[in-house]
Amino acid sequence: MLPIFHTHTALAEGLRELFKQMEQRLALGRPLNVYLAGGMAVHLYTADRVTTDVDAEFGGRVHLPNDLMVEVMLEDGTPQVVYLDTNYNSSFALMHEDYLDDAIPIDLGVDQIRVHVLSPVDLAVSKIARFADNDKEDIAALVRLGLTSADAIEQRATSALAGYIGGQAMLKLNLRDAVALARREEGGRSGTP
Repeated sequence: MLPIFHTHTALAEGLRELFKQMEQRLALGRPLNVYLAGGMAVHLYTADRVTTDVDAEFGGRVHLPNDLMVEVMLEDGTPQVVYLDTNYNSSFALMHEDYLDDAIPIDLGVDQIRVHVLSPVDLAVSKIARFADNDKEDIAALVRLGLTSADAIEQRATSALAGYIGGQAMLKLNLRDAVALARREEGGRSGTP
């Protein structure tokens, strides 16, 4: 069963407008696949996460305008600017080799940009390398909503470690802590300690 995306929030509307502007500026003649990660992807799943930068990977070579941005008014009346993070690079995150294939399409009403959102488990795994406070909160929210589980995160991340180049000691510690966090969220969701 596919998850339900929150596409009518102020941030989602800003994302839609951002992609429409990008489509016009790039004068796309054929579809371009875009894969969302980061806080915006979490927001589309949870409607809670507030972020202004859009972490996106593109399924083709494209010259991104670095001045592309959209002003939005959040539900609480706070003005925000949504923009593409032109420095985003998925190579710095822990990613399973199938993360692009398993990304879930989302219809944002943009003709030539085919938007996909990392699957909940891949989104959680992508948060493990950095594992900052907002990454921990994102993993907890995805688990709390039942979109992924501690076991799924552990299995997917362990598999992803096989393709990771470099030292893995910190990643393994972060993975241990991420799985423990996910288990606590699962316990809280079921009402058990």
